[in-house]
Amino acid sequence: MQELYAALFLGALFLSLGLHVFSLPGNWVLLGLMLLWKWLHPAMPEGWGFFLLLGSIAGVGEGAQFLSQVWSVKRWGGSGRGNWGAIIGSVVGALLGAPFLFGVGAIPGAFLGAYAGGIVGELSLRRPLAEAHRSAVGALFGTFLGVISKFALGVLMFWLSARAVWPS
Repeated sequence: MQELYAALFLGALFLSLGLHVFSLPGNWVLLGLMLLWKWLHPAMPEGWGFFLLLGSIAGVGEGAQFLSQVWSVKRWGGSGRGNWGAIIGSVVGALLGAPFLFGVGAIPGAFLGAYAGGIVGELSLRRPLAEAHRSAVGALFGTFLGVISKFALGVLMFWLSARAVWPS
């Protein structure tokens, strides 16, 4: 019976990875689910160090997503205002895209929002359209790189959690 509960719980953990598709905090949900599992199964051998590790991985994922966009905008010649425009545009785009394609529209919405926000931020500084476009392409690339990095770290969290949850 423990195997059945563990399998169902691992299914829930796997579904939390799917939250990345909707630009939702899947890694933090996974951490919360693991804390719930520990609370329901106090005999689980993993202690607070394990949960600190999971929290650190989730935090690194958030940092990687943010820093990849900052780095990419700078690398492609963007300004601070273009970068903030891309960050805000990414969030707004994800929210506006979420109702489409059963929620999957949040991902292209985030990418297009990052591009649009980056170009608006650069144009507000009266930069030429070609420079603004180049910076916005950097924002789009950085957003893509950040989402992939965050998802990959979520897969690592899932793997560590699956080993901890499955009965020995």
